[in-house]
Amino acid sequence: MGGPRRKLLKPTAVAAGAVTGRWIESFVDYLRSECHLAENTVAAYHRDLKRFYIWLAGRRIPQLTIQELADYAGWLNQKQLAPASVARHLASLRVFFRYLQLEGLLRDNLAELLGSQKLWERVPHVLSPTKVEKLLETPLPGEPLWRRDRALLELLYATGCRASEISNLETRQVHLEQAHCICRGKGDKERVVPLGRRAILAVQDYLAHERPALVEGVSPDPKWLLVSRRGLRLRRERIWELFKRFAGRAGIDADMSPHTLRHSFATHLLTGGADLRQVQEMLGHASIATTQIYTHVDPARLKAVHKQFHPRG
Repeated sequence: MGGPRRKLLKPTAVAAGAVTGRWIESFVDYLRSECHLAENTVAAYHRDLKRFYIWLAGRRIPQLTIQELADYAGWLNQKQLAPASVARHLASLRVFFRYLQLEGLLRDNLAELLGSQKLWERVPHVLSPTKVEKLLETPLPGEPLWRRDRALLELLYATGCRASEISNLETRQVHLEQAHCICRGKGDKERVVPLGRRAILAVQDYLAHERPALVEGVSPDPKWLLVSRRGLRLRRERIWELFKRFAGRAGIDADMSPHTLRHSFATHLLTGGADLRQVQEMLGHASIATTQIYTHVDPARLKAVHKQFHPRG
């Protein structure tokens, strides 16, 4: 969070040093206007800190102890949040406290003493190839927009993209003849992701037989690949709704989400022998440590690799 910093509120503006919702709004404005974070990232920080403010319930942040912050983590767990969600909430809190330090309200950032994300991580849910196959074939011929929906599911699994990245995927970024697409991920970073034959065929079918009718009368022609009934961008929220519908029809666990196909994409690649750094590149992870979580998913493969390559395997 480098670059010039401006004071958005003065510590004296908050009676007795208590932090109110105004500080959270000030922080969110700072992330958006000065840190230039993606809107989805800013929204995630905002949601996390609104939950923290609910827990705060009149407590004064400068007077919080590490035990109270640990109690906050316990409170989050009582809300039955996934471990990864708890980790994200605590990460948001650390960044928020760092901002309050910059603004002169806090001298020490006790949130930095909270457990690292690794303490809260769990192995992600992954679908077997058989279940993925069943899910991808769930949109049935003859149903409304079945070609678009099948292209959507094929793209999620073929690219490992996040729902937001598929939502924002533009037609010009999809190069079917070259069998790849260009995805724009966190921090507006672009990456090239290969497309498999099945995904290419599904997108070609959609482009030839459904998309023209959906965008008819919409001027100018929408730049997004996947569009709604009205020819508008297929929103991330709608992608989640569609995934839930088809997952339910395929008899897949209700806890699954579009991100499950991202996890499955990475795990199936590694199981098939792909290099970890190649998978990191395709997922758009800034750190390989993030990608390494998938090495825990298939211990059988790791044992086989050890047996094949270790001198005493």
